[in-house]
Amino acid sequence: MTQLQSPQRAGEATPAVASRNSGRGRSILPPALLFCGILAVWEAISASLSPGRKYLLPSPQSVLVHGLLAHDAYSQILPSFVRTALLSLGGFLVAIVFGMIVAAVMYRFRWFERAAFPYLVALQAVPVLAIAPLMAVVFGYSDMAKGLIVVLIAFFPIPANFLLGLRSVDAGLVDLFRLHRTGWWTRFFKLALPNSLPQLLTGFRISAGLAVIGAIVGEEFFQAGVPGLGMRLLQYLDQVEYNRLYGALILSSLLGIGFYSFFTWLSHRLLRSWHESAAG
Repeated sequence: MTQLQSPQRAGEATPAVASRNSGRGRSILPPALLFCGILAVWEAISASLSPGRKYLLPSPQSVLVHGLLAHDAYSQILPSFVRTALLSLGGFLVAIVFGMIVAAVMYRFRWFERAAFPYLVALQAVPVLAIAPLMAVVFGYSDMAKGLIVVLIAFFPIPANFLLGLRSVDAGLVDLFRLHRTGWWTRFFKLALPNSLPQLLTGFRISAGLAVIGAIVGEEFFQAGVPGLGMRLLQYLDQVEYNRLYGALILSSLLGIGFYSFFTWLSHRLLRSWHESAAG
């Protein structure tokens, strides 16, 4: 007789769980090892500097202790971090709304796409710092001027990627919808929009990082109002507070990484059940 397999022991992982845990380990281990390597190189370079130049590149421990964890340091940097995060998020949301509207109109009217797209490219190519003085004249040194810098820098990838996704619908599916005499809005919401999600979310990931850059640039140029990380960077540079300077740089990087990671997770959640880009 064939012996029945014994039931799973308590606490023993199933093959699926074990495979998932192994996959997580493989995805986390390489970045962790690279991070340790970067810290080691940083520590070695800092230790090799002469005592008179060591302040230019403090050790990682010094940056952590004196630039981030000290009370007088984080009491300044953390509110500035929140300020920059809110500015980045606000400008990014405005860029999403206007970018998707512009892309949808270009998708609906070909003539508008031919007319507007060169100006979108020109807007992306113009250095923001070249038009920042004009914004200061029009809007003053205000939060609106800083927000417009964020919108300008983060705007272009959203309509460009969204329009690419809308245009990449399979022609056979378009003919099938037309055969059933569906209207344009039905084709847009039930065919073109779902098809464009991978490209649209890619545009979100790109623009999220650019929004943080725009917030830092805007705060550095319009040095007014509640100080964000951009203003803190200039302040610490002028005061030769390099521990805090590197701490503010680290927080700026973490803010961009956080935005990017969120949209990477969102893309996986939305696409994993049907699109090959999120398979596995």
